[in-house]
Amino acid sequence: MPWNPEVYNQFKNIRYQPFFDLMQLISSDGLKKAIDIGCGTGEQTHILSEKFTDAEFLGIDASDEMLQKSLEFQNKNLSFQQKAIEELYNSEEKWDLIFSNAALQWSDNHEKLFPKLLSLLSENGQFAVQMPVQSENILNQILFQLASEEPYKTQLQDWNRVSPVLNLDDYTKMMFDSGLKDLQISIKVYPIIAEDAEKLFQFISGSALIPYLERLSEANKETFINEYKNRIAEKFNTFPAMYAFKRVLLYGRK
Repeated sequence: MPWNPEVYNQFKNIRYQPFFDLMQLISSDGLKKAIDIGCGTGEQTHILSEKFTDAEFLGIDASDEMLQKSLEFQNKNLSFQQKAIEELYNSEEKWDLIFSNAALQWSDNHEKLFPKLLSLLSENGQFAVQMPVQSENILNQILFQLASEEPYKTQLQDWNRVSPVLNLDDYTKMMFDSGLKDLQISIKVYPIIAEDAEKLFQFISGSALIPYLERLSEANKETFINEYKNRIAEKFNTFPAMYAFKRVLLYGRK
């Protein structure tokens, strides 16, 4: 997907609070080698490396556009690679910390992915992951419904994105079965106060909307966007409005 760092970072403060909440769960004890999966621009990986100065960090991301921004953060303890999450299926490398903030929701088949990632933890390794609960978030629900209706269903060639994010019971079981202890698993609401529908549209335009627009012609994009904005305005009815954006936070250690 052609990610745009400028659009994504319009809501930097909103997007960063879950990162800080997740980071607070991590212990420096025995932390020498860490990976940030889906590191984006690398700024958050840099923050992690500054807090845990005894560790070497690797940030990976599939987006060249995002990684171009990471060049300014590289140093002797922090490096970046362009790599898809799925490439880790072939890895046996062990990590003291596997970290991922708002990235794994883009990868399918969590029933297969999460046990694989958990198998890459070293002895006493830590697992810290945050993802939006897309199926429960209103903007995602409106988007999914719109894409399932004509004429967009045909324009998208019957494509629609079903979120791979599982429920808490599933993640809890996978983490427990992998030998993790000190489990801290929760869903937290991060409220977004919007003055109008345009702000809510801009928030999702830098993430979940991207693959839909990718599949539409230039002519159809405009009508899709306009209808989506109209439905957002209808759903929230009055402004300012509060959007209850839900995210799942997963933490445990071996």
